[in-house]
Formats: sequence, C-alpha cells, structure tokens
Amino acid sequence: MRDTLRIPLRPWPTLAIVALLGLLPIAALAIGQPFYVVFATRVLIYALIATSLNLLIGYGGLVSFGHAAFIGTGAYAVAVLMPILTPLGVASAWLLWPASLIAGALLALPIGAISLRTRGVYFIMITLALAQMAYYLVLSLRVLGSDDGLTLAARPSLGFLDLNSDATFYYVALAILLAALAAARSLLNAPLGRALQGIRDNETRMEAIGFATYRIKLVVFVIAGAAAGLGGGLLASLNGLVGPNLLQWTESGLLMIMVILGGAGRLLGGALGATVLLCAEEAIAEHTIHWPLGIGVVLLIVVLFAPEGLAGIAKRWRRT
Repeated sequence: MRDTLRIPLRPWPTLAIVALLGLLPIAALAIGQPFYVVFATRVLIYALIATSLNLLIGYGGLVSFGHAAFIGTGAYAVAVLMPILTPLGVASAWLLWPASLIAGALLALPIGAISLRTRGVYFIMITLALAQMAYYLVLSLRVLGSDDGLTLAARPSLGFLDLNSDATFYYVALAILLAALAAARSLLNAPLGRALQGIRDNETRMEAIGFATYRIKLVVFVIAGAAAGLGGGLLASLNGLVGPNLLQWTESGLLMIMVILGGAGRLLGGALGATVLLCAEEAIAEHTIHWPLGIGVVLLIVVLFAPEGLAGIAKRWRRT
C-alpha cells in the first residue's frame, strides 16, 4: 500500500515561499512589467484548480476527465449574477465567489453520483461525457452568449479592497490559494482524507471493514468540484470574460497534465505543476507557435524519469 502518513508542515520553507510570492508584484512593478502581475494571478488561480483535481487523482485514485465543467460553471455563475446584482449595489465578491463555489458543488453532486458508480476507464469516460454535455449545453444557449460567451463590465468589489488593482487581486488570489492548501492539508490529515487514501490503495478492503466508500468518494468529489468552481469564479473576475472553452475537454486535459507534472498525491503537486506548465508555455510561446510540442517533450521526460512528478524529485533531494 502507498504511504498514507500525515502530511507534515515545514514552516520555514513555507514562509520563505510565501515571502517570495508576496514580493513578486513589487518586483514586477519595479521593473515596469505589470503584465507579470496578471500572469502570476492566473497561475495562482490554476494552482488552486489543479490542487482540487489532485485531491481526486492523487489521493482518491479517481482520474476525472471532466473537471473543466466545474470551472466553467463557477465562471458562468459570476458572469450571470454580476449584471443582476450590480443595479442593486451588491455586486460583491463576498456574494459572487461563494456563488461560484456553490455552483461547482451543485454540478459535481449529480456528476459524482452517476460516475462514481463505475471504476477505471468507465469512470474516466463518464466524467468526460457528462462534462461535454455541459459544454454543448452552454454552447447552445444564447442567454449565455453561445460561442461569444459573456463579458463582465467590471471586476466585483471586495469591500475596502480594490480588485481593479492587479496587485490587490494578486494578493487576494494568493490568500485564497494558501487557505485552500491549508484546508486540503487538514482534510487529508483528517479521518475523511485518510479513508480516501485507503480507498485509493484498496477499495475492496475498505468496504470489507465497514467504510461507506461510495459516500466518502462522493463527498470529496463535491469538495473538489466546489474548489474548481471557486477557481472559475476567480478566473471570470480576473479576465472579465467567460467563454464555453472553459468547459472544453482540453481544459480538463491541461489540468491533468499539471497534476502529473507536479506530482499526483503530493500536496503541492498541483500548484507546482500549474506554475511550471504555465510558465513554460509562456516562455516557449514567445519563440515558436509550436509550443505544445515543447510542453509534450517536457511532460514525456518527467513521466519517464520522474514518475512521482517534480514534487517527488524535490522529496528525493531532501533525503539525500
């Protein structure tokens, strides 16, 4: 069976990383490159979403190919509610972002209830099929903008914080990511999380000793969908634009690459994979339009020589 020990907290490396992330907007603005503040915010949001998928793939052994549906649902929840709440003077992120979280959870509940009755490749295909149904539904609805999607007139308000400031939005996204990572660590160290890891290792044995494996997997599936929905709401608020491409299967594939690259079953695997993949994409795309080929080569090397991902390499370095 795989290692299911409690996830340790290493305060000094954590504080050093948080300090560097906190200085990033200051450094970017100091060198006259505000673009990198927006780009870094996007990386943080995808780190949150990839972490939610890592809960399923890395800790539950549930290879979901429909995670993008929850991102799109959260994003459209913000885009639809924003023009409704703005005339009322309550277009606040305190309402819109929880709404995106709830929207992701509400969609994850029926999808999980259906797909979790299957295993293996059947689970993968059912999550993909249901997510594509959601994609084509959004694509066909004119009220949701069809191909064109929806635009936001402005970013939502957050009380005394001005989210129209890219630096402020960055720090808010960083705080949300850190809170999500702390919550994920608590969940995985709790009885629910340890039971989930036991199901990943040997579901038959867990059923035999009395665990309600289906309910446990469904609860975690809904939690992951809720976190992805929140990420979608953050993306909509950051970009000011929501399109059906957020629900496409290619988006789910991108998230899976992030998790595999960073290290499935490692707490920081999703965040690390999202950071490396998006930064590599940005760097390679500046030199060639064939950047997906370069990303594919990098992923192939990682899979062949570091099957535990980049986080696994870091762990081996600490042991040496």
